Amino acid sequence: MADAILLHETHDTFGPIRVLDYGDSRVLSFGDNDEQSKILKTAPHIPQHTYVQGMMLVLLFCKPKSAIVLGLGGGALIHVLRRFDAAIKLTAVELRPTVIELAKHYFQLPIGKKLNVINDDALVFMASAEHKKVDVIFADIYSAKGVNTGQLSATFLEQCTQRIKPNGYLVLNCWKEHSQNRELLADLQQHFAHVNACLTSGGNWVIFASQIPQSLGASALKNQAQALSQQLDFSLERSLTRFGPWN
Repeated sequence: MADAILLHETHDTFGPIRVLDYGDSRVLSFGDNDEQSKILKTAPHIPQHTYVQGMMLVLLFCKPKSAIVLGLGGGALIHVLRRFDAAIKLTAVELRPTVIELAKHYFQLPIGKKLNVINDDALVFMASAEHKKVDVIFADIYSAKGVNTGQLSATFLEQCTQRIKPNGYLVLNCWKEHSQNRELLADLQQHFAHVNACLTSGGNWVIFASQIPQSLGASALKNQAQALSQQLDFSLERSLTRFGPWN
């Protein structure tokens, strides 16, 4: 990897925020050896982290017209969703105002009428229950220390069910260690009829919770993944081989 050029560095209440340039890519960092977000400058719609690739498996089961993204970072999820369908109504919630500005300035955040970026604590935002119901909620609330524990709470999961349409999905980005969290699984099963997960090669445990069953067989799912991979411009097949029921 090329040596990094530090493009921007600042501190806020929560710690450092850095933008690093590696020539062909750009990284948002909240600490040493930390990559909160990474984009390919010539193709920002191609996710550079396997957890973002894994989260996009939801598009095999749901064709969202609206979504909430909790945790903006550099906007990697926004870029992929825009590639999938430019008409999706997106609401992105980000705690740190500086991160929002950096996403716009350094990470090609696709600003437009269909994207509403809100500066707020994601957990407070979800508790307010003022947003219309959406097809998908993507929860990716992280700091330099890891996943926000509030994202794993029974209260948060219940609030998500109230904001998701009957045929919609909750997609949670967690760590591999959370695959052993039986309390989290029980809480999810209390609110959702179907819970699937994908362990990424990067060590993330991505959870997919819904009220509707996965109706496609393995062969049809593989064919659909190939078609979706062409549309998105990256392969979903490795993520799909790691996908299955969490029980």
